[in-house]
Amino acid sequence: MPLRQRDRDPRPRDRRRSWRPDRRALTALPLALIVVITVVDILSPPSIHLGPLLIVAPALTASLAGARATFGVAVLALAALAVVGGVREAGLTTTNIQTQLAAQLAVSVLIVVLRVLRDRHERELARVRSVSEAAQRVLLRPLPDRIGPLHLASVYLAAEAEAQVGGDLYAAARTPTGTRLLVGDVRGKGLSSLGDAALLLGAFRAAAHLHAELPGLAAYLDGSVCWDLAQLSAQASRRRLVGGSGDGPEEDTGTDASSESFITAVLLDFPDDGTEVRLIDCGHPPPLLLRADGITPLAADHPAPPLGLGELAPGEYQVEVFPFRPGDRLLIYTDGVIEARDAHKRFYPLTERVAAWQADRPSVLLHRLRRDLLAHVGGRLDDDAAMVVVERLADD
Repeated sequence: MPLRQRDRDPRPRDRRRSWRPDRRALTALPLALIVVITVVDILSPPSIHLGPLLIVAPALTASLAGARATFGVAVLALAALAVVGGVREAGLTTTNIQTQLAAQLAVSVLIVVLRVLRDRHERELARVRSVSEAAQRVLLRPLPDRIGPLHLASVYLAAEAEAQVGGDLYAAARTPTGTRLLVGDVRGKGLSSLGDAALLLGAFRAAAHLHAELPGLAAYLDGSVCWDLAQLSAQASRRRLVGGSGDGPEEDTGTDASSESFITAVLLDFPDDGTEVRLIDCGHPPPLLLRADGITPLAADHPAPPLGLGELAPGEYQVEVFPFRPGDRLLIYTDGVIEARDAHKRFYPLTERVAAWQADRPSVLLHRLRRDLLAHVGGRLDDDAAMVVVERLADD
């Protein structure tokens, strides 16, 4: 069943255009203020002095434009003050006008310097955004709208400001018989967990189509994570030895990267010719099966430990099989969603919210959940959050 174009739009269309003031008109406001203050001050009685108000012009410009415009307006304001002094004081030699000029010059210099620092900070933020967006495109590739008989939609919310990616991850891959999907959550959040997320995503993309059975793929991913954590542990041990005192090796605290890091994940296999989904849950929150008759958590009877802790597994990975027919939807999410708290420390009621919107298209459903989740936490998450909706389409 082909997807209509509007199904791919993650936001409902809003034909109303928001009003935005003309930036050029705003930047002309300080110039108008200079003219008005200068004229009114010249025409006012000798006992009224409005010249000091001219400093408002560069201060206002600093909030509307860059350092160059602020500098230009500051120069014009000083010139206007000099004109006022020349007309009202019959020259610039009086102590009053000289004091006003010196004070305005000092404040203007401070305003321009602060605007220069702000411009530099904005350029740095722009570079951070550019690097973050490039990392997102390379690391967390967008899921396709359609892959095989499945319709996909996803949303990602990073906890760290200015970051586009963090410790949550998802990826899809085609196999000769179906589609495989990985959703995971690295211990930690933000950019500090980006390396582990990159490792797991790379391992999944390289091996998803090579292992015929899901347990083999899970074992491979666990081995990749364990190997990486072992390398990190060895590096940490070497740093402790090198950084110790001259009397001997630094005392080992008993903790290392391998004991502190792991990745919860859920692996799903959607056969093209079937009406089921197979999954292996490695310490991850259970996906939600969305149907017209209700919402069912796909809780695994034999959950596996998180990736990186494979030595804790009692044996071979167990595959769980659940019905997944055309029209069914599956919501896979990370714990950053269900552990998000509001101002009263109440967790986000995901199942309750999904029940109200599960009839919406997957992209619209995720848009509503994203907006509602951010409203629940007051606009800022404490942990990365990711959600993926999978819908099995009817045969064309």
